[in-house]
Amino acid sequence: MAQIEIRLPKMGESVTEATITNWLKNVGDSVEIDEPLVEVATDKVDNELPSEVAGVLIQRLFDKDQVAQVGDVIAILSTDGDTSAPVNNTTEAENVAETIEKEVEVIANSVSSEVVKQSSSGKFFSPLVRSIAEKEGVSVAELDTIAGTGQGERVTKKDILSYLETKGNGKSTPAPVVSAPSSAPVATNVVSTTSGGGFLNNIKEPTVMPMPGDEIIEMDRMRKLIADHMVMSKHVSPHVTSFVEADVTNIVNWRNKNKNEFAKREGENLTFTPIFMECVVKAIKDFPMVNVAVSGSNIVKRRDINLGMATALPSGNLIVPVIKNSDQLNLVGLAKAVNSMARNARDNKLKPEDIQGGTYTVTNVGTFGNVMGTPIINQPQAAILALGAIRKVPAVIETPDGDFIGIRHKMFLSHSYDHRVVDGALGGMFVKRVAEYIEAFDVTRTI
Repeated sequence: MAQIEIRLPKMGESVTEATITNWLKNVGDSVEIDEPLVEVATDKVDNELPSEVAGVLIQRLFDKDQVAQVGDVIAILSTDGDTSAPVNNTTEAENVAETIEKEVEVIANSVSSEVVKQSSSGKFFSPLVRSIAEKEGVSVAELDTIAGTGQGERVTKKDILSYLETKGNGKSTPAPVVSAPSSAPVATNVVSTTSGGGFLNNIKEPTVMPMPGDEIIEMDRMRKLIADHMVMSKHVSPHVTSFVEADVTNIVNWRNKNKNEFAKREGENLTFTPIFMECVVKAIKDFPMVNVAVSGSNIVKRRDINLGMATALPSGNLIVPVIKNSDQLNLVGLAKAVNSMARNARDNKLKPEDIQGGTYTVTNVGTFGNVMGTPIINQPQAAILALGAIRKVPAVIETPDGDFIGIRHKMFLSHSYDHRVVDGALGGMFVKRVAEYIEAFDVTRTI
């Protein structure tokens, strides 16, 4: 009987695991080559995984909502029509896990560990996790507080490393929420964090008790990830926002004049976004120290300019596809890249690599009629620019013959930056330079 193992493929750098969100085939179903077999979700993006071969699905080794590691066997297909399941009662995933644990046991046993294999609460800790815990001085009590993402809520290597990183940043795992008495409208979940100065702060997180008629809506997976990412960013980076108003009349008139011809020739819409992104790229070249990241006490100055573009999804969630090497694209290239990324985001066709490697982000709050905003930095970047709505406003126009009032198209630019590495002077000069490039746009330009 020819059986083919379907493994969870590598889906981009730093992606080590994925959640099985939906099986598209049942056991016994025929599967064609390249036909979608299963839907998976990573912390970056959702994907459909196609079958590598044609055959019959005879076993699914992971259930819906379970987490699989890259390289795990998630399904077995028979290529000769035999639908009988393998005789071995132990799943391939368990065999792989057991093999890994045996190999790690050698390393773990080389150190005399005081961390027990199983806690009093019944939580199991693998040899690798126990070894890391002892090396880093993590007690059994601390291990018990770590939320496991492995099968059966087992604490994985990624979980403990994430905990250690959080602990090193002065944060700790939230304590369990205690149910409030029925007479109390709000309970509090106290999370202890240690600030950089070594002082202990108590952050009280409200646990809201629903009132009659309230609707409880559980966050979907992506919303939970966004929430965690935003809280982390505000905790890590002291945010400062500078505002500048720019006159975009020249760009509005030029686009109106050229958009129909551009659409006819290129088969693409010419929006304002690539024009503004071109100005951002020019300003980054003038002020490269906004195109940085912070790693401990080091500043990582990026060589490439990879612009992220925050994109709203039909679900109401947000994703940030990245245009790599934006400085190497002309306006036509930027326009096509912007449109392609936006389409793929709406159609859920982004690949993991499409949302990785960003060095600076642009978000367009004007799409929703907002004139300005205070965007949150997309970690590990150091800055983000929000584009406000373009409005017709009365403005003073200076001419050699005197000043007069006229109708101009204007917009606000909101620049949020990490004050650890970007001071007010740099952050303010950068956004002012973007505005200057916008206002100096060449109306005689051909495209």
